[in-house]
Amino acid sequence: MNEYDAIIIGAGPAGLTAGLYLARARLRVLLLEKTGPGGQIALAGNVENYPGFPEGIAGLELSENMRVQAEKFGLKATAGLVEEIKRGKDKTWHVKTEEEYKTFSAIIASGASYRKLGVGNEEKLTGRGVSYCATCDGAFFRDKNVVVVGGGDQAVEEALFLTNFARKVTIIHRRDRLRAAKILQERALSNKKMEFVRDSVVEEIGGREKVEGIRIRNVKTGKESELACDGVFVLIGLTPDTGFLKGMLELDDKGYIVTDEEMKTSEAGIFACGDCRKKRFRQVVTACGDGATAAFSAQQYVEELKGIAYK
Repeated sequence: MNEYDAIIIGAGPAGLTAGLYLARARLRVLLLEKTGPGGQIALAGNVENYPGFPEGIAGLELSENMRVQAEKFGLKATAGLVEEIKRGKDKTWHVKTEEEYKTFSAIIASGASYRKLGVGNEEKLTGRGVSYCATCDGAFFRDKNVVVVGGGDQAVEEALFLTNFARKVTIIHRRDRLRAAKILQERALSNKKMEFVRDSVVEEIGGREKVEGIRIRNVKTGKESELACDGVFVLIGLTPDTGFLKGMLELDDKGYIVTDEEMKTSEAGIFACGDCRKKRFRQVVTACGDGATAAFSAQQYVEELKGIAYK
């Protein structure tokens, strides 16, 4: 069986940062990722709030830089979808993918997936006008009318990005005001291509072979109306990718991993960082901070377990 001091699950900013720190500490560390490196940030257009880049940096470029930097110090990464983590003997953990790995510690950095509306035709028309990533699909909607559902930073950022292609972008938000950062709100409100439908939710997405419109309901009056559009971008938050941990770690009611400030979970030797853990603010910079803290905690745990901790 492949044996390691630490195994990191997930190659987003949190996982890559943890890998960087553990590799520099010269621990035997393996990073497992079910897709490519970068996580959701790899899909972002321009990241303008990451320190050190006054003009911003493309999400894919930032994540690639993180990967290269971590591998420079010896981080080993391989593809693998984790199915289970279970306690082994001798205070170790077994991480099961298509293969099985043995480790003294594990860092969960599995991230989160885009949340869906759960309305009629959403699944059927995904890829046919329904999208969860404007950076990925925006160019397909040149000179079209599109709708963005959501009111947070991501929704407004991606709505602004869509104005580079679309004829009109309508933001639909269930509250009477947006939740996004003020600077993003200012940009959106001053953009002539953007319109806003507040206090409203999407009840159904219309169309047979492709999106043709949506049915919306005002949450205050109950009044329903139809809005014609060619695309619907759903950007209403995240669902943590923690299904493989149910019954094993303490999760909150939304499925996020409960940790302390040292990124320790309910099980000794298991740590969590990034978007998959319970916290208030999810950004690249906070994910990186989580990753560094998780790596430090895992390093201390392993060295104490081996009796080589510096005291």
